[in-house]
Amino acid sequence: MFRIAHLSDPHLGPIPEARISELLGKRFFGMMNWIGARRRNFGAATLTPLIDDLIAQQPDHICVTGDLVNVSLPAEFDTGATFLASLGTPDQVSVVPGNHDAYVRSAMHYHLEHWAPFLAGDDTHPHTPVDVDAFPYVRRRGPVAVVGVSTAVPTAVFLASGEVDRGQRARLAALLATLKSEGLFRVVMIHHPPVGERPFHRDLRNAAAVRAVLAEAGAELVLHGHDHRASLGHIPATGGAIPVVGVPSASAGPDDDRGPGGYCLYRISGTPGAWRCEMERRGYANGTAAVLSLDTKVLVGEGAAA
Repeated sequence: MFRIAHLSDPHLGPIPEARISELLGKRFFGMMNWIGARRRNFGAATLTPLIDDLIAQQPDHICVTGDLVNVSLPAEFDTGATFLASLGTPDQVSVVPGNHDAYVRSAMHYHLEHWAPFLAGDDTHPHTPVDVDAFPYVRRRGPVAVVGVSTAVPTAVFLASGEVDRGQRARLAALLATLKSEGLFRVVMIHHPPVGERPFHRDLRNAAAVRAVLAEAGAELVLHGHDHRASLGHIPATGGAIPVVGVPSASAGPDDDRGPGGYCLYRISGTPGAWRCEMERRGYANGTAAVLSLDTKVLVGEGAAA
């Protein structure tokens, strides 16, 4: 059995000090959002016990689906790198960026530089810089292939949308086909969810095209963040519906209106054509101060959730 833990959107704080010139434009509004709401609802008091519980489950691999930072100030990416290292070694932890990790165009390269060990594919040479064309990347771990897709693109003020461009979609299709031929359980990591409805300013712009790639090439599981909610959707596919799972913000406090902090633990077993994947949601129930097992269901295999 192979176990994967999935968390997302920790929005690590506090926001570091910055020059006035760094806070012009979109970052200014992000800072006001942090001061007005996020700093009260997102914090270490929630995140630390949650991570302690996650580590205690001894997962074989940890998937982080973006938004580690808030307004993409340079120092925030050092904090993000420290957080990733606290979860495990780069061999044990994989990350994809979210919209906050590419908040403004001038910061687009920061996550690629600071988090390179955690988002470089197995075939990436250790001295080769990671760039946007490195996505999707793949990491083969036992019976599982972790595939990291980037939706992170700089956007204008008040926009939090994402995109997977044509080149990345083509590479994703080819990669998923190859991994299927290798008989691996394919786990796709992506920040913006490719299913469900949300306001245009928060959506995956070309979600239909991404769904088409996944439906045709196939995958066993898709993990995402962005919505800060526990969710389960599906993408109809030739080989059977692909479960698409979202998690709350790992740092969300008990009063967050989208749900308190949590993560998912997946137990994967079986063989090609007879896979089984069980999901356990762990986190805070409303009004509780302890991390609990909240729900367990089968996603892939006999008795899978519809």
